[in-house]
Amino acid sequence: MTGKVTIYTDGACKGNPGPGGWGALLVWGGREKELFGGDPATTNNRMELTAVIRALESLTRDCAVELYTDSQYVKNGIETWIHGWKRNGWKTSDRKPVKNAELWRELDAIAAQHDIRWHWVKGHNDHPGNERADALANRGVSRGTGAPAA
Repeated sequence: MTGKVTIYTDGACKGNPGPGGWGALLVWGGREKELFGGDPATTNNRMELTAVIRALESLTRDCAVELYTDSQYVKNGIETWIHGWKRNGWKTSDRKPVKNAELWRELDAIAAQHDIRWHWVKGHNDHPGNERADALANRGVSRGTGAPAA
């Protein structure tokens, strides 16, 4: 691995489903990069996954990554559940199709390019990196709805 980066991600949705946004803050070598985007009709889980995917896609080389998310769905999904889903042909333990399977496949492929340590943080709990990612995700909601960003 050639670089070290800390990433904070978050997703937001106004209604679920509804207009949503995603945000990511990348920190490395004393520098920062903010990313965000939105979708006019989505779910919170899709935005949580999209935030992680877009952040990892933005890396230009293999990195050691400390990734912080407030989504148990993302952390449990990538660390635990995905192994069973792949074994079961992208079906859950009760044989139903995995929701957001295309995003999980994308995350699985891009995560394999990096050495990632996954961390869960409680959302809206004054964690500075998570709060910034949340603000970026909410900017993304505005972008996704066509409303002016705050």
